[in-house]
Amino acid sequence: MNILDPIFVANFTADTYSCIKGKGIHACANAVKKSLKDVPGTTYCLKIDIKKFYPSINHNILMSLLRRKFKDNDLLWLLDEIIDSADGLPIGNYLSQYLANFYLSYFDHWIKENKAVKYYFRYADDIVILASDKSYLHNLLIDIKIYFKHYLKLQVKNNHQVFPVEARGIDFVGYKFYNTHTLLRKQIKKNFAKMLKNNPNEASIASYKGWAKHCNSKNLLNTLLPNERI
Repeated sequence: MNILDPIFVANFTADTYSCIKGKGIHACANAVKKSLKDVPGTTYCLKIDIKKFYPSINHNILMSLLRRKFKDNDLLWLLDEIIDSADGLPIGNYLSQYLANFYLSYFDHWIKENKAVKYYFRYADDIVILASDKSYLHNLLIDIKIYFKHYLKLQVKNNHQVFPVEARGIDFVGYKFYNTHTLLRKQIKKNFAKMLKNNPNEASIASYKGWAKHCNSKNLLNTLLPNERI
């Protein structure tokens, strides 16, 4: 992985954030917030994820994609052996995280280069696309479904949504994003309050405060931690 990591990462677009050094949840959140400053260009959101992503990854397609990038037969043999050791890709395996990102990397390039999508964000198989026009996003969703089926043998989950950002906010990577502000996801707020009530400890408090500092959370912190100066 010390050798493979930079080769994989070089193939990723700037718009994928999971399991990549220097990226992650908060880099993704900051990129979404920056994009939402373009209010006319981010009026609507398409939000999708992939049905049973890790178990659905097709071994033959993945091996074919790897052969685009790597030519060393011994390496390819080893990767083939690892890939064929389980159905799909095992969730949580270190190599699986890179292979899953790689499996979608050519889709990322298609979205950015062929479809010329300006505001695109992917965290694992959670995808957010922003645009000014609702019908454009509906048509793009159709194209995405066709691409997934034809090239990757994947399916978009039936919970996909196209909606106005300002009316609903974008629930993504632990936050609720609006054009004017960002809030902590409701479930994370509940878990924070539950921890403070049942098992308060410095490490957990610091962790939740780390989440909160990346959004508009002053009122929340003043409510949950009234004895601290926020």
